[in-house]
Amino acid sequence: MYWYQNAVFYEVYVRAFYDGDGDGQGDLKGLTQKLDYFQALGVDCIWLMPIYPSPMKDDGYDISDYCAIHPDYGTLEDFKGLLQAAHARNIRVIMDLVLNHTSDQHPWFQSARSDRQSPYRDYYVWSDTDDKYGQVRIIFLDTEKSNWTWDEVAGQYYWHRFYSSQPDLNYDNPAVRAEILNVIRFWLDMGIDGFRVDAVPYLFEREGTSCENLPETHAFLKEIRSFVDKHYPGRVLLCEANQWPRDVRSYFGEGDEFNLAFHFPLMPRVFMALRREDSTPIEWVLQQTPSIPSTAQWCTFLRNHDELTLEMVTEEDRQWMWHEYAPDPRMRLNLGIRRRLAPLLDHNLQKILLAYSLLFTLPGSPVIYYGDEIGMGDNVLLPDRDGVRTPMQWNSGLNAGFSKAEKLYAPIIDDPLYSAENINVVDQSAEQGSLWHAIQGIIAVHKQHPALACGELTWLDCGTKSVAAYQRTYENEQLLILNNLSASPQEISCSLPDTTHGEMSDLLGDQTLSSVGGKVSVKLQPYEYRWLRIT
Repeated sequence: MYWYQNAVFYEVYVRAFYDGDGDGQGDLKGLTQKLDYFQALGVDCIWLMPIYPSPMKDDGYDISDYCAIHPDYGTLEDFKGLLQAAHARNIRVIMDLVLNHTSDQHPWFQSARSDRQSPYRDYYVWSDTDDKYGQVRIIFLDTEKSNWTWDEVAGQYYWHRFYSSQPDLNYDNPAVRAEILNVIRFWLDMGIDGFRVDAVPYLFEREGTSCENLPETHAFLKEIRSFVDKHYPGRVLLCEANQWPRDVRSYFGEGDEFNLAFHFPLMPRVFMALRREDSTPIEWVLQQTPSIPSTAQWCTFLRNHDELTLEMVTEEDRQWMWHEYAPDPRMRLNLGIRRRLAPLLDHNLQKILLAYSLLFTLPGSPVIYYGDEIGMGDNVLLPDRDGVRTPMQWNSGLNAGFSKAEKLYAPIIDDPLYSAENINVVDQSAEQGSLWHAIQGIIAVHKQHPALACGELTWLDCGTKSVAAYQRTYENEQLLILNNLSASPQEISCSLPDTTHGEMSDLLGDQTLSSVGGKVSVKLQPYEYRWLRIT
């Protein structure tokens, strides 16, 4: 087993995490000061959202310099200090790598638009008309009306799959591909443990196609993987491709493309299953999930820095999800929902923990979004995705312990239910029954049982779809997982394959169960979950 196949990842928005220099926004020095927090929680690897220089029109995903640190976050020396301190604690660090596009403020684009003879002109995709690639969907429907934008200085249209301030790079140009390999070399030489690679399906354009998942894209990604494996063995590449599992499968290649890939369609179906009290959506999407190379792994998550995307559901299910989870139109964005985990699950501790039980027992390496481990709230009054990117709530004091500055980059959550007086790290660390402590325990157990990450999954019939019941098997270990998706108690009886009589120990408690004649019977309280080891 490779380290990343049984790892717990934690996504950090550096601006929001901890202010180390008192200017009202988080930074690398502040993050370094909080590394003991990750160690206490049990995190194996932290994933940093973009920390590059940027005009910040898209929170750093619009990069203006690939080989430097945004001055708000610190310096390259600060970053080296973070890496050294993290590695001393056996915590790995991966960072975002945005391949598809740059900022329109990047020197490459500024040179390209100002002179048709510039060597950088061919770093981007230009056209005299805006009717090329007419079959390609627009991703940010709320803000963009076309994938082409007219540039007065250049006298041509340029191509962009995301915001118009993010022109796409031209990967048909060998010089662009060489630049990206140099960027990868720069950061890996510094000692990072890999990249979460942003928006990978869109690198190349071909007329008459959707310009997604093209063979040329896969060819270049394999080149990246080969380069990393050859020169930096043990580092990882995590694929962000919001696609169906059958399409994402190709991004693993035959073990020669990505090590990891997000399982986007699973995430909304966890929320469907919880609201409908029915495991069918989860079972269905896992049936659509092909097997992957033995060296690869899925990354699973409940929430992240973007909206809860509903691209991978039917229109009927999308409308239902909006109705159930985002009744206020302000909660909606593009084809998704801009809410955090705790508000989505009604601030119900048991329901939140049940969602984490699913996250940590379904196949994949789980990813926690900063603040969700304490049940932070959101602010739908802030624009775009800013409402789920508010300052981390460390204590109940000034600015939630995030900063001593008078003015912050964003306001602390002031909803009484989710305020720092009620939701903060210090209080939950001291309270044994808190969400934070429960997740700390879940992480510790997850690490001890590889079957939870890499084991075969077999769905079990327990007489009701209100309980998600499945067996995880890895080598000689067999685990029985029971998740009551219902607000009502459930009395169930499950038949276990290859088992006649046996004791079952509770991995999360001190109870035991017995199977008789290959059957186990148990009563589950509302939203109760049990992780049982079959001995």
